[in-house]
Amino acid sequence: MGKRSNRVAYMNPVAMARSRGPVQSSGPTIQDYLNRARPTWEEVKEQLEKKKKGSKALAEFEEKMNENWKKELEKHREKLLSGSESSSKRRQRKKKEKKKSGRFF
Repeated sequence: MGKRSNRVAYMNPVAMARSRGPVQSSGPTIQDYLNRARPTWEEVKEQLEKKKKGSKALAEFEEKMNENWKKELEKHREKLLSGSESSSKRRQRKKKEKKKSGRFF
């Protein structure tokens, strides 16, 4: 009885791929991408102008928000200006209370 051969036949991957035939690609090819319809220079200029102008609705919304923000700022300023006098009185009261509480020690 002779020894068994444990050799495995070598399979060339490139030759195997060629034997299967051309690969079915999914999606557009490079040629499809290069041959696509492109806008003319005039159309590109028009699109850029539209972007610069922006939408009217957005401009109105921003304007309204700016007005609301200004009103809110005015309210806060009034509160701070009117509240500054009362806050100084509060500070004086706190100082007095601290002095009183310090006497017990």
